[in-house]
Amino acid sequence: MKITKEQIGNAIWILALVLILFTPVGFHVRVWVSKVMAEVISADTVEDDEQITLENYHWNLVNMDGKQMDFQSAKGKVAVVNVWATWCPPCVAELPKFADLYADYKDKVVFAFVANDDKEKVEAFLKKKGYQLPVYLQASSAPSELESSTIPATYIISKSGKIVVDERGAANWSSESTRTLLDELILE
Repeated sequence: MKITKEQIGNAIWILALVLILFTPVGFHVRVWVSKVMAEVISADTVEDDEQITLENYHWNLVNMDGKQMDFQSAKGKVAVVNVWATWCPPCVAELPKFADLYADYKDKVVFAFVANDDKEKVEAFLKKKGYQLPVYLQASSAPSELESSTIPATYIISKSGKIVVDERGAANWSSESTRTLLDELILE
């Protein structure tokens, strides 16, 4: 049986797909692709008439040091909630922009980066990347308005409890539009 150039080409494509889908090399490729896509995607605000009000702020979270935090403490403040995991390429891709945003707004906005992962994996990831973010693990179920079957899921909540951004997938969280929105919400 003679192997044709077409068969060799097909085998190379299959091998490339297997590498991208099933190996650590593929994870990094998916992160890179997500970063490129997120660079041009800014989060959209929810139309005023479609905004949901967060009624129940009770959500028990635990930080990486084991300290409890009830999300109730965010009531009456502008809050950014990001649900993510270390194994999720779009989540990993958007974290550098979140780190930039957090550095500039940490004293003005409540941030909660809620990891859907093992504590040890999260700690190792944060240490490796050098991120200084307020990362939490869930100790109770999230309020129903903040539940999502996909990650990353990001919410920006106004002082009055309106969910003004409800975004799925990676986005540029350090964009001018996000910063303008936060500035407006802080002044409310």
